Amino acid sequence: MSSSGFVGEIVEIWSAGGALMIPLAILGLFIYFTLFEIVVYFSNNDYYNSNSDEWEHWVDAPEEAKGPIGDILQYAQHKIQSHEDVRDRMDEVRNVHLSRIDGRITFASILVGTAPLTGLLGTVTGMLSTFGGLAVSSAGGSTVDMVAGGISEALITTQTGLVLAIPGYIMLNIVKRKRDQMDAFCTQVEILSLKKMEKQFR
Repeated sequence: MSSSGFVGEIVEIWSAGGALMIPLAILGLFIYFTLFEIVVYFSNNDYYNSNSDEWEHWVDAPEEAKGPIGDILQYAQHKIQSHEDVRDRMDEVRNVHLSRIDGRITFASILVGTAPLTGLLGTVTGMLSTFGGLAVSSAGGSTVDMVAGGISEALITTQTGLVLAIPGYIMLNIVKRKRDQMDAFCTQVEILSLKKMEKQFR
């Protein structure tokens, strides 16, 4: 199939989907822009996925630590006076690194959940067009095109909503797992820092 024929087929399918194809396209852009933004953030801040054997000894010597892990360890242990200081500082680290991501994940979850519902709305409007065509047909009119158009709209919008939602759910599960890994890393740093503090004040 030539490129012009492929484009023509896409335009034909798009036209058959009705007016709701435009909101679905906008929704798809928002969904995957948001998810891509989260993925890029985790790619640029993948310290949480580093080898624990490589950085756990830095807990005892934070001045030797390097990179983002070093910044976190040094901040968590700098001039601490109590267990609460360590916990408060690690909570601040979580707020800096996770609060924005949590908001993005929530926003993406809402958008992904909206996609199949928007497709379902297209199904309803398509079926209404179909029933309207059948009513005209029973009155003696020729409405084959109207009935076919209504069925096409009902099926295409539903399919488009699912095509947007299914990969979105997969990507959401991936970024949620990465978010949990980052949270687990912060918890591990907090526990090790508390253990170090207990040894120092014995």
